[in-house]
Amino acid sequence: MSLRDVLVDELRDLYSAENQLVKALPKMAKGSSSPDLKTIFTTHLEETKGQVERLKQIFQQLEEKPTGEFCKGMEGLVAEGQEQLENDDEGALKDVAILGAALRVEHYEIAGYTAAIAIARQLGEDEVVSLLTETLNEEQQASEKVLSQAEPLFEEASADEEEEDDEELDDEEEDVEVVAAPKAKKKAATAKR
Repeated sequence: MSLRDVLVDELRDLYSAENQLVKALPKMAKGSSSPDLKTIFTTHLEETKGQVERLKQIFQQLEEKPTGEFCKGMEGLVAEGQEQLENDDEGALKDVAILGAALRVEHYEIAGYTAAIAIARQLGEDEVVSLLTETLNEEQQASEKVLSQAEPLFEEASADEEEEDDEELDDEEEDVEVVAAPKAKKKAATAKR
């Protein structure tokens, strides 16, 4: 196996990963309650489709076929994201879980593109380096956009939890009053005798 073969394998892995994301991103957008997060996923879906086309262009330049590898790493990340979509959490709390899954995906892609760029650079494949760098920049920007939603979602999830805690406390106080009322009446009746 040559360094060029390693590059082709890396590119096939990325091609598989991006195609898996083309299927996963609409589900992430649909499962998010945050309009901003939905927009980020929808926008990144279009970028991802462009990244698939860019990879096809690279394969044409290298006179190789894009198929032949299945990215098991992305398969695992997509499965983790699906678990977050199916969990029982709601609202901002669910969005925080989805956000975490999305960040793991972006960082996986960033690592893959960084490795492929380094190999292509070593091989003197300047046009490939340029195309891959364009995609790497998009992935880094997508990661930053997802991360920009973290703080507002954390705050919203915390506020939701505080609200739920207050409601639970109110319910517990009502239960105590209901239980305490008959005991108080019994004590008052006993005291009158």
